[in-house]
Amino acid sequence: MSSNKAAPRTMQIVAAVIGNALEWYDFIVFGFLAVVISRLFFPADSEYSSLLMATATFGVGFFMRPVGGILLGIYADRKGRKAALQLIIGMMTVAIALIAFAPPYAAIGVAAPLLIVLARLLQGFATGGEFASATSFLIESAPPNRRGLYGSWQMFGQGLAVFCGASVTALVTRNLSPEALDAWGWRIPFMIGLLIGPVGLWIRRHLEETEAFLEARQAPAEKQSLGRMLRNHLREVFAVMGVTVCGTVGFYVILVYMPTFATKQLGMALSDAFTTQVIAVALLTALMPVFGALSDRVGRKILVVIATAGLLVASYPLLSWVHAAPSFERLVTMQIVLCVLLAVYFGPISAVMAEQFPAGVRSTGLALAYNVAVMVFGGFAQFIVTWLIHTTGIAIAPVFYVMFASALGFVAALFLTDRTHVAHLAAVDEQGAAENTARPTGATAIKRTAHQAA
Repeated sequence: MSSNKAAPRTMQIVAAVIGNALEWYDFIVFGFLAVVISRLFFPADSEYSSLLMATATFGVGFFMRPVGGILLGIYADRKGRKAALQLIIGMMTVAIALIAFAPPYAAIGVAAPLLIVLARLLQGFATGGEFASATSFLIESAPPNRRGLYGSWQMFGQGLAVFCGASVTALVTRNLSPEALDAWGWRIPFMIGLLIGPVGLWIRRHLEETEAFLEARQAPAEKQSLGRMLRNHLREVFAVMGVTVCGTVGFYVILVYMPTFATKQLGMALSDAFTTQVIAVALLTALMPVFGALSDRVGRKILVVIATAGLLVASYPLLSWVHAAPSFERLVTMQIVLCVLLAVYFGPISAVMAEQFPAGVRSTGLALAYNVAVMVFGGFAQFIVTWLIHTTGIAIAPVFYVMFASALGFVAALFLTDRTHVAHLAAVDEQGAAENTARPTGATAIKRTAHQAA
């Protein structure tokens, strides 16, 4: 028995999820406090110019994601999941500390916005490697028949972090005066996040390396490189990239952008829009582990196909129905339906993406595909939907972006290899990866089942 099997399962899950949760907590907090940060760190002739610079700074983190993803993915595949996870959460902690303790422009001048930019660049770099390294660790640590459930906790952590980030920020902004908020109150959510970093670092420090990585490192093979990974796994990279597009667009449009859409295009009260989102995020977070566990029984690919097809078919009529007669009840109904479909997608998605690659290149392949898709289609999501509304003159134009992403995700899902019932995801021979890890059928399935039972 490997040492990592002896580690408590709960500890393994927490170690993998905590960094991703910290990333999304920081993401939401910075976005919600962008107006305050713009005044303090990016003073300009107009409030619009200040806010524009702050949001641009927020966006630079997306450009660092593929760079960090590739470099940290290679590091994780060569040095180990544990080493990468420790390095990444350390960088995240430093990035949050830079923001939490940064003096404003009035105190140190141009150095203030430079500190914020540096923090966002570092956070983007670390984030690029977090999802792939943590997901690889989580899937490789899971029992063979629970990889879907274990993978779903990664997305559960994201949902919980978004909920907590929104709640903490709302409490601070509602209970402090504008003067207190500008003076010191805006730092509180970041300092709360800063407390998570050392805890996560301590947890990750006391974990053992995964068995799959150790076997991959011991297996005789050529030295891995980005170019070699692309030559041998280009199909897998594009398939993962395609299904990621659906998820990232769904998240940014259906969850992040919807309050803006509800107030600007539907004329609804901001309080109603945010209440709807609280219900939607809570439902999504609760259902993801359910569908992750279901994927261990019925297969992951079929759930991703159903979810992407459902989003493609349901999004337009639902948004048209809400736009025809805007109301809180209709908006809640639409969000519930769409979030159930997103839960069907997010539940198995971490596991099915990680299972596309052998252990020796798992972090690298997953990081490249995931981060490029998130940077292009997620980082520019709000810009794209705003442009669509302005260009077409159609209020529900954002739904076209969701439909495009869903169609792309549906096609990409058809090219996924379903390895739900493969018992061992350790190192596989590069040339024989497809036949060695394809879902067993017929006599092969009987032999493997008998072997697992033994």
